[in-house]
Amino acid sequence: MKRGDSFIVNKGGQVTVFIIAAILIVALVVLIYFLRPGTTVTTGFDEKSPNEFIQICIENDLEDTVNLISSQGGSVNPENFILYQDDKIEYLCYTTEYYKTCSVQRPLLKEHIESEIENEIKPAVVNCFNELKNSYESRGYTVNLRPGNVRVELLPKRVVARFNYTLTTTKTDTERYDSFNVVLNNGLYELVSIANSIIDWESEFGDAETTLYMSYYPDLKVEKLNQVDGSTIYILTDRNTGNKFQFASRSVAWPPGYGIDEVATN
Repeated sequence: MKRGDSFIVNKGGQVTVFIIAAILIVALVVLIYFLRPGTTVTTGFDEKSPNEFIQICIENDLEDTVNLISSQGGSVNPENFILYQDDKIEYLCYTTEYYKTCSVQRPLLKEHIESEIENEIKPAVVNCFNELKNSYESRGYTVNLRPGNVRVELLPKRVVARFNYTLTTTKTDTERYDSFNVVLNNGLYELVSIANSIIDWESEFGDAETTLYMSYYPDLKVEKLNQVDGSTIYILTDRNTGNKFQFASRSVAWPPGYGIDEVATN
C-alpha cells in the first residue's frame, strides 16, 4: 500500500470515529432531556386521538397504584395491618381473641379497591388532561375542557379507568370527545376473587386449604405464611404475568408459646 493510500484510510477511520461520537453525544443529550423530572414525552401526539395521549400519560400512575394496593391488601394507607418485608399488609379478616374465627374487614373488597385507585390517580388525571389541553393550544386550537368523574373498574384480565371529561377542540373544524378510557392489563380481578374465597374460609373455619386453589387454577401460586402472633399472610401470584395480591388474616389464633413457625406453602 502506498503512503498516500494509508493516509486516506487513516483519515477515513478518524471521520467514522467522529461521526459515531457525535451520534452518541446527541443521543445522550436527548436522553437527559426526557429523563428530567417533570418532563412529559408527547412526541408523536395525534390530534385525532386524544385518548391515546391520555392512555400514555396516565398508565404508569395507574400501574404504580395497582401494584401498591396489591402489595398492601387493597388499601393505599392500611390502618389495621401486619408489617412483612417492609409492606403494610392489611388484615382482610381479623379478631383480637384467641380460638375465635375472624370477622371480615372488607365485605366489599372489589368496590373498596376500585375506590382506592380512583382517589389515588385523580391528581395524575388532572395533570394529564391539562397537558392534553396545552398540547392542542400549542398547535393553534381553541380548546374547551370540562372535567368529569373518574371511575375505575376491576374487570377480567384488566383494570379500566374511565374519565367522563368532555373535550372540544376547534381549528378548521370542531371536534368533541365525551369520554376517555385507560386500560391496564392486570389480573387483579381474578386475584381479588380468590382472596374473597379464602377470606370466607378463614371467617367460617379459621383456615383455608391453599392447595385446592392451585389444583383448580394451575397458573395460580398461593403462598401461606403463618406468623408467630397467630396471623397468616397470603400471597397470590399469577405465574404467567407475575401479578400479585397479598393480604393478612388472623383467625383461630393460639396463645404465645405453641411454637408456630413461619412457613410457606408453594
